[in-house]
Amino acid sequence: MLRNGVTFPVLTDALRRLFVDVAATDILKGAAEQTDSRISLLTGVHRKLVRHFREMRLDATVAPEVVTVTSGIIARWRGSPPFVDAAGNPQPLPRLGEPGDARPSFDALVRSVTTDIRSRAVLDDWLARGFVQVAPPDLVVLRVDAFVPLPGAAEQLFYFARNLQDHVAAAVANISAADVAPFLDRSVHYDGLTPAQARELEAFARTTAMQALLEVNRKALELVEADRAPGGDTPVRVNFGAFVFSESGSPADATPPGEARRTAADGVAE
Repeated sequence: MLRNGVTFPVLTDALRRLFVDVAATDILKGAAEQTDSRISLLTGVHRKLVRHFREMRLDATVAPEVVTVTSGIIARWRGSPPFVDAAGNPQPLPRLGEPGDARPSFDALVRSVTTDIRSRAVLDDWLARGFVQVAPPDLVVLRVDAFVPLPGAAEQLFYFARNLQDHVAAAVANISAADVAPFLDRSVHYDGLTPAQARELEAFARTTAMQALLEVNRKALELVEADRAPGGDTPVRVNFGAFVFSESGSPADATPPGEARRTAADGVAE
């Protein structure tokens, strides 16, 4: 926060707004309870500020258009027939469909997700950002590591906020559970590794995690494509993620090099 100019007064203002929002939406369920005075009493935030925050409330879970369009197109390209090959890899796509050509085109891919933005505009943007490259004869090729948002970009900031929020929410639900933890939240962590061992383990973890993410993406697309009929059920959101972290140095109780130790955390994040 300090590196990005978020000073302490800015943080406290954001926390006040967060307390008001959580009190109004998560704690005080009934409309009759959600008065400014009740929220002020519950949160300790002055009633005038409570009214101010409630009037300017924004939904932080709504993704910017650049996120929904780009991630939607890439998710379909990486997980949905006919845009993947027999091995499940994204196929190079002709930029435009030709008469008599049964292959799907990049233009058709974009139109399967949105009709508001022309495929040429998407292609130009993705070329500039390095998501794709054009190969002869006019084939659009998705980069294997595509959609890694640029540092500080709107996409990265959105995913940072949403993923951190969801991970903490899952951990809080598990801690608060009276019986079985409702969400998966486990980790495998080793200390006492040599730098070479750490690099190899990190590379293996990256590859394994990416494979899992792609499989979950394919399954989600398969479920959505199989049942597009609108139903009367309340919509449900699912977020599956993975992370890898390493650092040099050791904690105070570190295991000596050569005596690596594993701990698997179940139910809460460590």
